[in-house]
Amino acid sequence: MTKTRTDLTSQISGLAMLALAALPIVALATPSNAQTVVKVADINLLSPQGVSEFNQRADAAGRKFCLPERTVAGRQSCRAGVKAELNEKLAMLRTAQLEHASTSFAAR
Repeated sequence: MTKTRTDLTSQISGLAMLALAALPIVALATPSNAQTVVKVADINLLSPQGVSEFNQRADAAGRKFCLPERTVAGRQSCRAGVKAELNEKLAMLRTAQLEHASTSFAAR
């Protein structure tokens, strides 16, 4: 029973990580914004270097996503909103990676 529960937990956390592997930013109506993503499948979000890389990618995505804003204030507001949304998703991803790492370690 415990092994089955561990396997199920591992599968669920694995699926969660796959679902969040590319963090799509909520798209506006314009086609250029619909393609803005932050790829995270190749970085370890549990390490300081991984979080730093995530932040760099998130900043670049925010700049791209908010480019259509016409005013400086509009771009700043947009980028703050993008950063807030990505930080929420970062927390969820880190939790999923931590759970996956702990269940993988426990299964060994």
